[in-house]
Amino acid sequence: MKRSNVLVALCLLVLGAYVLASPPSGYHLLKKIPFGAAPGGQEYFDYITFDNATRRVYLSHGSEVKVVDADKATVVGTVSDLKRCHGVVALNDLGRGFITDGETGQVVIFDLKTFKTLGQIQAGRNPDSILYDPASKRLFVFNGGSKDATVMDPAKGTVIGTIPLGGAPEQAVADGKGTVYNNLEDTNEVVAIDSSKLMVKSRWKVTPAGQPVSIAMDREHRRLFIGARGPKLLVVMDADTGKVIGQAFPIGDRVDANIYDPETGMIAAATREGTIHIFHEDSPDKISVVETVKTEFGAKTMGHDPKTHNLYVDTSDFDPAPAPTPQQRNPQPVAKPGTFRLLIYGPKAAKTD
Repeated sequence: MKRSNVLVALCLLVLGAYVLASPPSGYHLLKKIPFGAAPGGQEYFDYITFDNATRRVYLSHGSEVKVVDADKATVVGTVSDLKRCHGVVALNDLGRGFITDGETGQVVIFDLKTFKTLGQIQAGRNPDSILYDPASKRLFVFNGGSKDATVMDPAKGTVIGTIPLGGAPEQAVADGKGTVYNNLEDTNEVVAIDSSKLMVKSRWKVTPAGQPVSIAMDREHRRLFIGARGPKLLVVMDADTGKVIGQAFPIGDRVDANIYDPETGMIAAATREGTIHIFHEDSPDKISVVETVKTEFGAKTMGHDPKTHNLYVDTSDFDPAPAPTPQQRNPQPVAKPGTFRLLIYGPKAAKTD
């Protein structure tokens, strides 16, 4: 092949790769799915877990977990008899799912086919986020009340150990190579945990941001994307050194979930004020703003469909915040029971010739 033809072919290959990595945009509401009130009468919702292997969406909803078929947008099951659920992990090779119940201090095990409860494992105080680390084949449960992580063997249903964290943990992510990262909301830090030795090996400040909550990761390029509430910023951090890379980006109030899509380079952060901030990773050291999608107030938890690139958020109607008290100086709006709903947002369809 002539040199000129080789150069043309290489240019086309690079151009094709760039097109494939272009971020989705033009996100708009595709579907809204309403649900009834959760048993117990108190409206509460937290993490959204998308399982691409089974095309299921797990929605934490107070005293229950709703399970939705992502392709049919219909409810296929409910895990009941919980108290105040938070995170969900589905391990299809074991046929089991795991739910953190903050009120009971337990992880609830359930059957992925029948959605029946199989048992409970005791965690720390107020277990919140839960993560499966494929490198160690362990579950990491992050306890906001006791400020530690309970490590479990999901196959045996037993506790392996407890890791003191030195701060209140929030969302976590694993690099797949033996390190788990978690935000410490009250100390403005990210901790890196050795998932084999069960110890904190590094802790890094998220300056200029504060109160870090949400986290996602580009595992190939070793970048952490951290959403913080005060100041309200998205920061990019080197996962090996803890160095904050480039500028921080303003986001909305009370961020609660981040995602990263390795196929498109999309980064998204969902906030309670009713916005999804979408960015693009142009390179490991350069992030650009794509768009801000208006959703609904309260829609701060989020899941991501890697097949369609759809984004899932949930919310409810809210009553005004009650008056401040000495015990609660900054009360928040109160969700109305029976108004819980799932909102599915999708990018505009690609143009065809």
